[in-house]
Amino acid sequence: MLSLERLRILHAIGTYGSVTGAANALHVTTSAISQQMAKLEREVGQRLLERSGRGVRLTGTAELLVAHAGQMLSLAERAEADLEAHRGAVVGRLTLAAFATAARGLVPPALGDLRRDHPRLRVGLEEAEPHETVPRVARGDVDVAVVQDWFNHPLALPEELSRAALLDDVADVALAEGHPLAARGTVDIRELAGEPWITWSRGWICNAWLLHTLRSCGAEPDIAHTAAEHHTQLALVAAGLGVAIIPRLGRDPAPGGVRFVEVRPRLVRHVYAVWRADADRRPSIRAVIRALRRHGRAPAG
Repeated sequence: MLSLERLRILHAIGTYGSVTGAANALHVTTSAISQQMAKLEREVGQRLLERSGRGVRLTGTAELLVAHAGQMLSLAERAEADLEAHRGAVVGRLTLAAFATAARGLVPPALGDLRRDHPRLRVGLEEAEPHETVPRVARGDVDVAVVQDWFNHPLALPEELSRAALLDDVADVALAEGHPLAARGTVDIRELAGEPWITWSRGWICNAWLLHTLRSCGAEPDIAHTAAEHHTQLALVAAGLGVAIIPRLGRDPAPGGVRFVEVRPRLVRHVYAVWRADADRRPSIRAVIRALRRHGRAPAG
């Protein structure tokens, strides 16, 4: 009988492309990985890993096992979920990942509810962007992720993930109080096309969305400054160094000297939770989703 844990390790090597990557993902040493692979090779009677430069590559036998391992690990997760559902207790440890403003404006009260209502459940928060967390949820490194996409720039999700809508978050343009448009009730996005922009770091989903949105208006964006934190972006706006699109979730407190003006057409990002469909029946997963939805229903502003 093949060891499921050793197959899990082999599957991780195939997923992450190296022994080191698998070790980091599984929180074990590379030595432990090598020892377990040696035992698995003795069990199957064939080589599974071959040297390739400074790393390793899977043999044909290993690739066959990895394909089966994926199915077996999925079945094992469903079995664990069924057992947890049968027991009915919200217990154990979960990892929740969320993008920055959700980690600040949405997750803390939800975690407070979970700690009060389910004291035997431990949920650890990691702050990360959707392009990082979605693959980690699919691989099983993260249990639940709070992610976002924009009404005109959807985020692709793997088929094996379930999702639940949390809230629609409206975004406004942030202007220095002396800006000619700062006293307006609304502003058309096309009126802002030629402005110097302050936006998120390159590679972030909101950065890609802003470029996509402005280019769809026929303007090549003038990106003057980038910053990961909304509060840094707002400080730059207050100094008169550019304009920024800032969603309402998690943006307070704003510095003095900044005015928020609603944009037409309305700019909305969708915030939702994702998790592996195989874990649907776990009471702990359901409890986390309920807590997030409870606080997500509140207006984001």
